[in-house]
Amino acid sequence: MDQYILNLIFVGGSFALYIGIAIWARAGSTSDFYAASRGVNPVVNGAATAADWMSAASFISMAGLIAAVGYGNSTFLMGWTGGYVLLAMLLAPYLRKFGRFTVPDFIGDRFYSQTARLVAVISLLIISITYVIGQMTGAAVAFSRFLEVTNQTGLFIASGVVFCYAVLGGMKGITYTQLAQYVVLIIAYTIPAVFISFQLTGNPLPQLGLWSTHTASGQPILQTLNEVLMDLGFNDYTGNHGSTFNMVLFTMSLMVGTAGLPHVIIRFFTVPRVADARTSAGWALVFIALLYTVAPAVGAMARLNIITTLWPQGIEGEPLAFDEKPDWMMNWERTGLLRFEDKNGDGLIQYYNQAPLDNARQKVADLRTLVESGTISGQALASAQNDLASAESDLANVESRMPFSRAIEQGWEGNEMVLFNNDILVLANPEIAQLPGWVIGLIAAGGLAAALSTAAGLLLAISSAVSHDLLKKMIMPQISEKAELMAARVSMAFAIALATWLGLNPPGFAAQVVALAFGLAAASLFPAIMMGIFSKKMNSTGAIVGMLVGLLSTVLYIFTYLGWFFIPGTNMLANTPDNWLFGISPLSFGTVGAVLNFAAAYITLSMTKEAPAEIQELVESIRVPKGAGAAVDH
Repeated sequence: MDQYILNLIFVGGSFALYIGIAIWARAGSTSDFYAASRGVNPVVNGAATAADWMSAASFISMAGLIAAVGYGNSTFLMGWTGGYVLLAMLLAPYLRKFGRFTVPDFIGDRFYSQTARLVAVISLLIISITYVIGQMTGAAVAFSRFLEVTNQTGLFIASGVVFCYAVLGGMKGITYTQLAQYVVLIIAYTIPAVFISFQLTGNPLPQLGLWSTHTASGQPILQTLNEVLMDLGFNDYTGNHGSTFNMVLFTMSLMVGTAGLPHVIIRFFTVPRVADARTSAGWALVFIALLYTVAPAVGAMARLNIITTLWPQGIEGEPLAFDEKPDWMMNWERTGLLRFEDKNGDGLIQYYNQAPLDNARQKVADLRTLVESGTISGQALASAQNDLASAESDLANVESRMPFSRAIEQGWEGNEMVLFNNDILVLANPEIAQLPGWVIGLIAAGGLAAALSTAAGLLLAISSAVSHDLLKKMIMPQISEKAELMAARVSMAFAIALATWLGLNPPGFAAQVVALAFGLAAASLFPAIMMGIFSKKMNSTGAIVGMLVGLLSTVLYIFTYLGWFFIPGTNMLANTPDNWLFGISPLSFGTVGAVLNFAAAYITLSMTKEAPAEIQELVESIRVPKGAGAAVDH
């Protein structure tokens, strides 16, 4: 059967299932829409939470980022996994016991302030909209390839599908849709990984295959990958080649950002009891682990498969010819996410890293210009001449090594795979490994399930913030339930339109965009929630000042390097390590924002009156581990 037809069957069948569930579970009340009437089974909620959590960033982008860099990008795994444990243990049960529908609801009531509620709403909207850009980006990548349309058309299709089931079903529909999506995405992720692990190592378990012997070379697969990459001029796969300081900050940002994500937190409001919130969290960790333990193997094995494809006779042999490119390359080239360029006109694809040679040559040229310029003399000239001699020695060393000696001898002019979007790796994996067509169709459905399940959860968080926290709690307290439900649906539709527009020019790969959202959550909502639960004396002024300081400092830092509202060309400084403040990447600044939030809140508290006695008693009662009151009337 034609691959396009198979893709349509898998993708169309899964979408029919999602929309059918949304119609079956259509929300009839605001309680249904916001919290599924608090009647969701803990195991079902655990699976739905896992699907909500494992977004396009986890399914589509994370393995690609790990494959591109190796150990250095394992921060995504460590941060997201650790953060979920933090959320499950420290926050979820207490928030469920508080008995509110949304995060701004908790912050507004705990800090007895409409201003605090408003700041929380603004923070939630910025976080969720940033996050949903990543989901739309991932969905567009999947649609563009498997339905053979442009990336832009894929984005519009994704928006239409999300609109159909998220606007109809609310939390009730989304919960059961996400249960189905979890089943689809975990099967879709695992089956290709099992095939590929068995092909390369003879071990069908990817988690073990990563540490097994590579069948073709007879040595550990990671050792083989390290050697091949270094022979091509790249860094070794298992080493850390970035800033350890930045790595720690980034991991912490993902961890505390995870614990402040509104669309995940609201899932714990859907279970009947506090104990069920803990049970849900435990099941969600199990379901998440099934994918997260496979991702490192998927990344490493896919990188090795790509190199083997481009160098079919090994590094010493001839590279792949342009006219012999496999079908998967030509399919992805049509999407604009993969591109080759025959720079030296020899009809062969040279895939290697030219940067070490170019950098060594540039250093020699710069120093030679300085020495010959006549602008320096004496000790400065002698020092520059020594530096030049050292640089020339380094250049000679680089030119004598593979692949640079061969590049010079055969007239190579640089890496001819000029674009490989990391987001395509997992989706292309079955084609790269030449797996059956039905596996390719399955991974298409899985990638879309991952992106759309999280997009739906984020859109629900956005709509509930607007209709419940802004309209019902602040602007129109007397609004009817029917009107509130309509406002929720209208705000969700508007959020979909905004996310689609922003998704046309995303500020990075899916996982990188999502990491920005985590940084914003870390800097704004997480400290406020933590202080709301564990610091009974924290007052409204301290919480408001802390949230504003954390949010504004992080937003300003991100926009400085990535452009105002992520609009291309509006950044004030180039996003390079040389320009970063103390070497801190915009992706890592959430940790700094969180520290500033806590500091500003406690400094303000020291200068103002502590929270009223009744609020302190309320906080004490939240921490008593028994029972959960009904939701406050809204």
